[in-house]
Amino acid sequence: MLEHFYAVIMAGGGGTRLWPLSRQQHPKQALSLIEERTLFQASVDRLLPLLPLDRIFVVTAADQVGVLAEQYPQLPIANYIIEPLGRGTASCIGLAAAHLRHFDPNAVIAVVTADHHVEDLDAFTHYLQVAYAVADQGYLVTLGVKPGYAATGYGYIRMGQRLGELQECDYYAVAAFTEKPDRERAERFLTEGVYAWNSGMFVWRVDRILEEIERWMPALHDVLSKLDAVWGASDYQTLLGECWPRLEKETIDYGVMERADRVAVIPAEMGWTDIGSWASVMEVLGTDRAGNVTMGDVLNIEGERTMTLSRGGRLVVTIGVSDLIVVDTPDAVLITRRDNSQRVREVVDWLRAERRDDLL
Repeated sequence: MLEHFYAVIMAGGGGTRLWPLSRQQHPKQALSLIEERTLFQASVDRLLPLLPLDRIFVVTAADQVGVLAEQYPQLPIANYIIEPLGRGTASCIGLAAAHLRHFDPNAVIAVVTADHHVEDLDAFTHYLQVAYAVADQGYLVTLGVKPGYAATGYGYIRMGQRLGELQECDYYAVAAFTEKPDRERAERFLTEGVYAWNSGMFVWRVDRILEEIERWMPALHDVLSKLDAVWGASDYQTLLGECWPRLEKETIDYGVMERADRVAVIPAEMGWTDIGSWASVMEVLGTDRAGNVTMGDVLNIEGERTMTLSRGGRLVVTIGVSDLIVVDTPDAVLITRRDNSQRVREVVDWLRAERRDDLL
């Protein structure tokens, strides 16, 4: 049934919102934040009930291949697809689709990312099986997550007409994609009951996604066609290095999914979290009775709703503080309010502008 099924793990991000622990040479997907296995190792592990390792591919940057290959030496090195630089998820997915078409023109691809946490692995496997069957009908499938609260940090998908049921799972036409809402809109979405969180996980036939890229992103399609013409030749890498920087950065959501035909969503319940900020790490780890999380050599006295992480080789003490995130590393310390955790990327932007490469 799944003979044409492949997976693509997007693992090229820098994890800027998890600075100072996440760095260019050791990004968040290579970190052990939630469990002993790193985020990247866990993302490969959860695919293995469905797919052999030789059908799992990874899109990443050249300077991250080494650390990822060390973490999962069983994964064939030939399965790493290298982007010269990140140009958004649309280009990343287009390159992977063009790559996999050479292996199997009938390929159905599950696109996942290396920075998600999933509690219910059996449910995850089941939803991918359903998505494979729906994608085989020609739909571009996205896995939506049934919202558990009025989250403002996720995009949303409005579900439209019910299209059918497979293996006890309903699937729906996508009525609209919505950007991250404010608190009032998020609460309304939760009340209306026809919205799902946008997980950023997709399943589709390789011919269908390339068809929609050709229709809606002609500049990207033109580059992919030029690369396709020299596939396997000695000048492929040279052409890739020349063409890729000229592409505009774009997400697959805006570049394709919001405009494409035959887009379906499967609302899923699997204990999913996007590990996109320190607040989300705190959410997954769980807290003590006072709402605190402590990791490493830490003493928290009469604090509430605070995460303190020590990786700097020293004791970190907090006294009577609330709603903070404290991350200590050997060369940098981050202290921020929980509700400002999304702004950590501003620090990385400042470090780049100041050419503080030693801290990137």
